[in-house]
Amino acid sequence: MLAKQPTGKLVIPSNVVSSLSVTVGGSISQTNCVLFSLVIPTFNEAENLKALIQQLTIILDSAIQQQYELIIVDDNSDDKTWQIGLQLTNSFPHLKVIRRVDEQGLSSAVIRGWQIAQGDILGVIDADLQHPPHILLELIEKVRNGADIAIASRHIEGGGVSEWSIMRRFLSRGAQVLGLLILPNVVGRVSDPMSGYFVYRRDVIAGIELNPKGYKILLEVIGRGNIQIIDEAGYIFQERTAGASKVTWKQYVEYVHHLIKLRNQNRVSEISRNFPVKAFLRFAIVGLSGVFIDMTILYLLHTVVGLPLTRSKILSAEVAIANNFIWNDLWTFASISQSQKGWQSRIKRFLKFNVICLAGLVLNVLVLNLLYNLIFDNQWPYLANLIAIGLVTLWNFWLNLKLSWRVTQVTASKN
Repeated sequence: MLAKQPTGKLVIPSNVVSSLSVTVGGSISQTNCVLFSLVIPTFNEAENLKALIQQLTIILDSAIQQQYELIIVDDNSDDKTWQIGLQLTNSFPHLKVIRRVDEQGLSSAVIRGWQIAQGDILGVIDADLQHPPHILLELIEKVRNGADIAIASRHIEGGGVSEWSIMRRFLSRGAQVLGLLILPNVVGRVSDPMSGYFVYRRDVIAGIELNPKGYKILLEVIGRGNIQIIDEAGYIFQERTAGASKVTWKQYVEYVHHLIKLRNQNRVSEISRNFPVKAFLRFAIVGLSGVFIDMTILYLLHTVVGLPLTRSKILSAEVAIANNFIWNDLWTFASISQSQKGWQSRIKRFLKFNVICLAGLVLNVLVLNLLYNLIFDNQWPYLANLIAIGLVTLWNFWLNLKLSWRVTQVTASKN
């Protein structure tokens, strides 16, 4: 029998959850004194489960003893993860286990766990030990201090990844950039929208129907929930020591589908809410200085020195990019760059800045031709160029804000 629900019912569509075969609650399940409920979605995580539950229990007992519950939601694992969970309930009375037999999916598993949860604060963590459990206390504290949601991020100070390949980094960042383009007013509110590790106040989604597509449940909560204050805590994403990754190409397709679905439903907040106007104006001023330098160097190299036009343009553009980076690093994003000192960090920022600006140059040419040839019917070329420059400036600023001036890697934890 499920425990009595606290105030603030969580809604779930009938097509998301079908049938359950096992539900087990610990001794706290018949009271309503639960502060925090943590959902752990699992599929073939038998090797990691015991260690995770032990670590979570030690950490949470140190701060909110007898005021929390752990909820395992297992998708009928082949390795009997749910059975391991049931055995653990004998030693951990705050543990609940749900075994789902007719459906699968990380997001719906998380929602099902939240639906039976009793806590005023809800959260989710992966079962593979790649999310360090000790960060939970910091996340909970941020919510108790007024945040609507607190997210563990790999892309702020104190965060990073341990041993990711170049391809994996590219796919992760590519997914984030795609999210910024499709759904900027959700993805742009956080530094790590791909995070699956966060906690939030129950009432921000109470009464709201959640029906996500794919495995990025955070996007669903931010996109549909009544969330005003967001806080973040840096964490190191650890490598697996047991089990196998569940990420496939299908998850990326579902991710894009989810972005489009949220965008079309108009349940997101306005992008202007947190747009950093002051930083953007500084970025634009720096950009104007870059235009002057570009034109000057181009004139000197092509007209005075006599280099070919293409070669002169490439060199002048790179000098302008270097100029813009230096001033943006020292002025526009000074508060961030000052916390990322050292030549290695600066070089990484410069390389990212270069890539984004070069992509912006390609975009500029495409927009210019689109406006001039199709919209303006081969008239007003300079107006078309001005509009293209404005759009690309926004592109360069937003992507650099979210990608270039961020901490993306630190030394892996030794704990």
